[in-house]
Amino acid sequence: MTGQRIRQARLAAGLTLDEVAEMLAARGRKITKAGLSKYENAKSTPSPAFLMRLAQVLGVKASYFVREPSVKVEWLSFRMHASLTKGRQEQIKATAGQTAEDWEWLFSTLYPRRKPRFPAPQDVSSFEDAEEAAGDLRKAWKLGDAPVESVTQCIEDHGGIVVGLYEEGVEFDGLCGRANNRFPLIVVNTAVPDDRRRYDLSHELGHLLMECTGLDGRQQEKLAHRFAAAFLVTKDVARGELGTQRRSLRWDELALLKRKYGLSMQAWARRAVDLGIISQNYYRTLCMQFNARDWRRREPVDFVCQEEPLRLKQMILRALAEGIITAERAEEISPGSTGDLAAVAEPRRPASRSARELLSLPRRERERVLKVAAADAEQAYRTKRELTEFEAFGEKDLYG
Repeated sequence: MTGQRIRQARLAAGLTLDEVAEMLAARGRKITKAGLSKYENAKSTPSPAFLMRLAQVLGVKASYFVREPSVKVEWLSFRMHASLTKGRQEQIKATAGQTAEDWEWLFSTLYPRRKPRFPAPQDVSSFEDAEEAAGDLRKAWKLGDAPVESVTQCIEDHGGIVVGLYEEGVEFDGLCGRANNRFPLIVVNTAVPDDRRRYDLSHELGHLLMECTGLDGRQQEKLAHRFAAAFLVTKDVARGELGTQRRSLRWDELALLKRKYGLSMQAWARRAVDLGIISQNYYRTLCMQFNARDWRRREPVDFVCQEEPLRLKQMILRALAEGIITAERAEEISPGSTGDLAAVAEPRRPASRSARELLSLPRRERERVLKVAAADAEQAYRTKRELTEFEAFGEKDLYG
């Protein structure tokens, strides 16, 4: 047990055996790589004093090493770039596994009779099957044909675990698995725009809910892409918005549909060709125009929504209020989760930052804050009559 925990903590910290040995030596505790390996493989037992020092190096509490592991994750898919190192892959899995362990314990403690409400995986071998599987999920979750407000909240509300990890450079899109063969687990990269994150979440849902027996990885990915698009925009909705046959599509039309449904302009174009609304030749023309306009990575309009996982923080606060965990344990599970109401509300109050503070933020964070502020302003102008219902200036206003 202790060996497993040491390995998991080391991988979650993104460290090699050599690096851990060097860091321990710098703290006056010399040990070889081989010695650490023996601990991890349970061929030797570390002393309590050593575990205390190791905990400092790996950024965990010493008690972490003696807690019985409660979750085993069976990973199903991992969408990543070839540049993502093996070490980083293991770090992502280990970090997600730690979160899943805390999530599962809190969920089982607070909701002992509640079970995940995910349909059983279906046998899928064609695009039509993938469309049907996505439609069945929408029916099971009673989503109808309406736009999905938040894919993350849909997954969490039905007993799934969502873990967001920031990977600048976008070297991975997402991965999925099952924790203890019970809880669906999805990990996504939070460094991407909201519409892409929604698509990545939906894509991983496809891997969880489709059994593609006999199909290779490339074919399974194509079916998962089709599932994702069909989950976000059903074929009836797509044909209702675009019509059954078109010769061309306007950029501003695709932009409005993106803002309405949270599906990217490029994915809308793909949806149109998949459903036979536009021709393959015209779709290729659209793709070339996306490239020429440099819109493949960043489209001209954004879609802003709430795709932050909230269930774990909510369970932490409930457990803390009911005396199930201590504030120290709460912070260990999710640093910053026990902040006051102002800290919780701060992400929705970007206007409180000064211009100097905004300029000091990293570019991506600054863009996120400004995006939220723009969305808040748009909502205010749509809902607050006093901002829009006023008469034009008259002579009295101009000359007093």
